[in-house]
Amino acid sequence: MRVLITNDDGIHASGIQTLAKHFASFATVTVVAPDRQQSATSHSITLHKPLHVDEVHLGSSIRAYQVNGTPADCVKLALGALCEDAPDLVLSGVNSGANLGLDIVYSGTASAAAEAVLQGFKAIALSVTKPPFDFTASVRIAENLAHQVIQHGLTADTYLNVNIPPLPYDELKGIVVTRIGVRKYKNAYERRTDPLGRNYYWQAGKIVKVHNEQDTDVHAIEAGKVSVTPVHFDFTNGQSLVTLNSWQLTL
Repeated sequence: MRVLITNDDGIHASGIQTLAKHFASFATVTVVAPDRQQSATSHSITLHKPLHVDEVHLGSSIRAYQVNGTPADCVKLALGALCEDAPDLVLSGVNSGANLGLDIVYSGTASAAAEAVLQGFKAIALSVTKPPFDFTASVRIAENLAHQVIQHGLTADTYLNVNIPPLPYDELKGIVVTRIGVRKYKNAYERRTDPLGRNYYWQAGKIVKVHNEQDTDVHAIEAGKVSVTPVHFDFTNGQSLVTLNSWQLTL
């Protein structure tokens, strides 16, 4: 098995290093990840400055590179230039923090997996939802899912978004297939003053508790279960197609 691993927490984060070392015990691993924290960069890519690549030592059997770009940059660069052989699977994570509900719109972790799918590769995004960030259980879950994906494949234009409660493996309540739930935030910005007397704002939004159905990722995590959500790229609203066609639009 050949695996490309990336993330949005940066190449020095514990989650990606634990994942890479675990997979290196049975797979050929290449790591291409940001050289710094890139959370909430969504699917942005770098167009107006060069991407610099530096090799990083993560172990004798792991080829690893850090890039001064976004997670999506890392996947594009890896698949277009750095990987000696095409990977069988792309893993993004393990992220320190949840990527539930529409968090995936902002998530660099999810967007790295999305970029892999756009390039025609199978992908899984992995996140541990909150502290303590012990990645022992998450890498075991990642290994199991990786073998399942290699064996069975995935629907076209689809990646798996996996969220894992911060529990020891034997305390997890199960693993379930879910749909995207609802996770809302109350937007708030703290107004502060810098040493030069200039005002600036620091985002300080808080999660708003909302009801989620039992088949959602948010509900699964609240119940102590691992959620596995297939995320697809057809953004077209089929119902609206019917409605708009009834408008009889003309020029």
